[in-house]
Amino acid sequence: MATKFYQHLLALAFAVDEINMDPKILPNVTLGFHIYDTYKDYKMSYRTTLELLYKSHRYFPNFECDIQKNLMAIIGGLGSDDSFHMADILGLYKIPQLTYGSFPPVDRVNAKSPSFYRMVPNEAHQYTGIVQLLQHFGWTWVGLFAVTDDSGEHFIQEMEPLLFQHRICVAFTEMFGGQGGWNSFEVVYLFSGVHQALLHQCLQHISFNNSAEETVSFSGKKETGGGFDVMNLVVFPNKSYAKVRIGKVDPDAIEGKELIIDEDKILWQSRFNQVVPISHCNEYCLPGSRKQKKEGEQFCCYDCVPCPDGKISNQKDMDDCIECPEDQYPNKDQDQCIFKTISFLYYEEPLGISLASVALSFSLITVFVLGIFIKQRDTPIVKANNRDITYTLLISLLLCFLSTFLFLGEPTKVSCFLRQSAFGIIFSVAVSCVLAKTITVVVAFMAIKPGSSMRKWVGKRLTNSVILLCTLIQAGLCVLWLGTSPPYPHLDKKSLSTQIVAECNEGSAIMFYIVLGYLGLLSLISLSMAFLARNLPDTFNEAKFITFSMLMFCSVWFCFVPTYLSTKGKYTVAVEIFSILTSGAGLLGCIFSPKCYIILLRPELNKRNQLLERVK
Repeated sequence: MATKFYQHLLALAFAVDEINMDPKILPNVTLGFHIYDTYKDYKMSYRTTLELLYKSHRYFPNFECDIQKNLMAIIGGLGSDDSFHMADILGLYKIPQLTYGSFPPVDRVNAKSPSFYRMVPNEAHQYTGIVQLLQHFGWTWVGLFAVTDDSGEHFIQEMEPLLFQHRICVAFTEMFGGQGGWNSFEVVYLFSGVHQALLHQCLQHISFNNSAEETVSFSGKKETGGGFDVMNLVVFPNKSYAKVRIGKVDPDAIEGKELIIDEDKILWQSRFNQVVPISHCNEYCLPGSRKQKKEGEQFCCYDCVPCPDGKISNQKDMDDCIECPEDQYPNKDQDQCIFKTISFLYYEEPLGISLASVALSFSLITVFVLGIFIKQRDTPIVKANNRDITYTLLISLLLCFLSTFLFLGEPTKVSCFLRQSAFGIIFSVAVSCVLAKTITVVVAFMAIKPGSSMRKWVGKRLTNSVILLCTLIQAGLCVLWLGTSPPYPHLDKKSLSTQIVAECNEGSAIMFYIVLGYLGLLSLISLSMAFLARNLPDTFNEAKFITFSMLMFCSVWFCFVPTYLSTKGKYTVAVEIFSILTSGAGLLGCIFSPKCYIILLRPELNKRNQLLERVK
């Protein structure tokens, strides 16, 4: 018999002696025991049990031995096989059988033998404890060894799915048979004068505190409650030791529950400051990468692949990378998310300063030109080009340049509401004035022909009507836009990967392009009219200059649409500001620079007789 089992027998003998010598424990009762060896043979288990039942009562003259030899209970072997074999017979006689080894669930035994008592907690605690230890050390690649018997087979059947459930792979499973005496299991038969029926009643209701101040009692399944202590677990090769207390759980409630290893109850005794060895199929996948399963291998064997663009992994061995929240983006290593910065066209940045400076410069130039024309309003060249239309065009160009400041800075409700509508209406006024100028030139030269019916159209009435009608149509479109789906401030978190774009959502993109399209239509009509009138006499004719100005205007805005759609963030706003400034500067330069040249540098040409001579 193996030494460890001999120690069990000595412990039993010591306990029985202590009970017999203490009259307070079991008064008027003396315990005795017989020990049998089964030799790990089920035939011997059955034979010994039957001999006990039928050959233990012998008659001795002058002695009352039957009371001394009353069978009280049987302590089964350390393994489950012998105890289960014995239970097949003892259950028929309702003889209490107590086991103290680690057993698989014994529901099938309890059904046959209601007197089968287990002195250890449910084995499910051990399985849960093993899983917790593996998880605590981070081991996911393990092998299982088990003895070739019922307990070993049950161990494998229970552990494999439990490990799989907790993402731990079984590298191999080995079953092996025992050799020699260590497979011998002792069986102990206790004798006393206590009747067995009373003993059953006593065992079923027993409850006491042992020397460790732990309560001992049997559950409805005739199992003791409690848990297990794992003491001095040796972890090779660094010879670290761990003492882990696995908490107690009611055996009836163990299914579906998870035991927790309390961190403050873990005692580490590490030698040489070495790290617990790794038990994995492969190395960890570091943050910034994810696991990718290897074909034909268990799930614990995998490759590590970098996270795709826009995703991160911030823990080891992540199954998949995760996307950052909309207001964050991955860092360079793709292991954490960084908050995006708010982006819009600041006044203080170089691009904002440049655009604001150009807009202010053009505004001052427009004011200067307007001042010149007001001061020279009585000169022939100013009178010849319809002063009212000229003033209206210059004021509208001034407002166009100033409207660009609505696009600079952080978008607000007011700026978003006004800027596109203001741009559309003001530019419509400017283009309408150019169209009115062109129509005035054409009608004036048609009216000087003898018998022409166009004389009644010459005058302010026609020009004012053109400007008013064209402007009212655009204003109506803008009112409809603002009344149904007005622009509003919006934070675009998706267009740029590292920035949140503070922008104006146009509300209705269709209305935005309708307003822009109407402006383009007016520009094309003005360009066509100016082109047809380009060969009229030079003295009164602005058609050539208008043609150049409108050609530039149309070119800018036809290029604006694809450029506007292809840019993102603050550069979209910059493109629109640039288009406004460029087209406005084209009108200002092409139409008014020749007149300013004559007024400022060639005043001798700004006389009535000079104009009449040029007409001739």
